[in-house]
Amino acid sequence: MTPRGGGIDDLTARTVDSLAGCPDPRLRTVLTSLIRHLHECAVENALTESELIACIGFLTDVGQRCSERRQEFILLSDTLGLSMLVDLINHGSGGHATESTVLGPFYAPGSPWRADGDAITDELGDAPLIVSGRVFDTTGRALPGAVIDVWQNAPNRLYAVQDEHQDPDNLRGRFRAGTDGAFSFRTSRPLDYSIPDDGPVGRLLRATGRHAWRPAHIHLIVSADGCVPVTTHVFDAASPYLDSDVVFGVKRSLVRTFVPHDPAVEPQPGGISGPWYTTEMDVVLEPVPAAS
Repeated sequence: MTPRGGGIDDLTARTVDSLAGCPDPRLRTVLTSLIRHLHECAVENALTESELIACIGFLTDVGQRCSERRQEFILLSDTLGLSMLVDLINHGSGGHATESTVLGPFYAPGSPWRADGDAITDELGDAPLIVSGRVFDTTGRALPGAVIDVWQNAPNRLYAVQDEHQDPDNLRGRFRAGTDGAFSFRTSRPLDYSIPDDGPVGRLLRATGRHAWRPAHIHLIVSADGCVPVTTHVFDAASPYLDSDVVFGVKRSLVRTFVPHDPAVEPQPGGISGPWYTTEMDVVLEPVPAAS
């Protein structure tokens, strides 16, 4: 076979043509698009050999920082806006269902089951918070038995999966909604926190003049039989980072006021000492579309 000629356009075409035998149509489509965009980026910016080596070195560093406690590639995807872009492509915005947002790199499956109203931590600290709500579908029907899987950071701004000094189940829990779809749990008020910035993603943020902070929030994955599950957050309206979330995850419909309460003027709930806060977050799930 006679080799084809050189040139940029010919190289891109030959690279794409090399996928002709790919047995997976979706893989072939995505890789074809990726190759074309990568080549266009290199040409548009006249990428140098040293810059290519630097890019490869950066991605190598990202992979080497991944461990059981840390997922640097998720951090990279989040901080480049890719995670939220995929969320928007797949879930859009508006409509009647609760909006979704990023999963984040600190989710751990298998959180302990807890009873309604239980605390998800033994250390409520000086800012106890009671979160309550109900789970409905978009027709307004309550969803008894819906599962509410929650997790958040500790007063030291770290998640349990990051911190070997925390109990692995600290500030994590799964709850089942009651007969009317209601749920509640006690926790400590979450804090704004910096994503891990001591690795290659942190270096990239500093090189581009960006901060590493996320606004205070609680994570939820809510699911129920016959409905599409949602991965979402409850954001603290008092956070100064709502408009500059490093992972672009804030949606205004998910922001809630954490209402202060004073034991000198109103009865304290069980399991709470001193002042406390409350917030409400109803969750609305989309029914699974009927099969066509």
